[in-house]
Amino acid sequence: MINIVLFGKPGAGKGTQAEFLKTKYNLTHISTGDVFRYNLKNNTPLGLEAKGFIDKGELVPDALTIKMLQDEVEKNPDTKGFLFDGFPRTTAQADALDAFLTSKGWGVTATIALEADDEILVERLLERGKTSGRADDQDENLIRNRYQEYNEKTAPLIEYYKAQDKFHAVNGIGEISEITGRLSSVIDTF
Repeated sequence: MINIVLFGKPGAGKGTQAEFLKTKYNLTHISTGDVFRYNLKNNTPLGLEAKGFIDKGELVPDALTIKMLQDEVEKNPDTKGFLFDGFPRTTAQADALDAFLTSKGWGVTATIALEADDEILVERLLERGKTSGRADDQDENLIRNRYQEYNEKTAPLIEYYKAQDKFHAVNGIGEISEITGRLSSVIDTF
């Protein structure tokens, strides 16, 4: 089983690349954002609980996010592996993911970070914001705040996974097919 954690700053191309990788390697793609939207839209018990925090302007606690993710994993017992997109975002979440996967007899195979210069990513998101309808892609200050959040909370995952010899950085700039090729060259070593 191959379990890949794909991360990078907003606009780095995680969602785009996940679409190619899930097909090429027959992986189940789990996007934290999609899982949240599903639970909220369908008023699941977990979605209703998350909504209570969101409505108060609070972050959804790790324990609830992890429960949603675990439920999503449990829905796919026959998968060849998972592609985690947007999770974990903190070392506490990484610890929880490791513990959960270990309980199933699995583990994280590798973590791959799509790396790109902030200025290029800001331009990508502003361009995406013209068609996405996402307010957070249309305001440069909001974009830069998201990067600050990433630097403070998610960047420490680099050291976390380096300590496990599972971290791989991939240049996220170039043609989509070139980036897919770079990612594949890492995944093909497992």
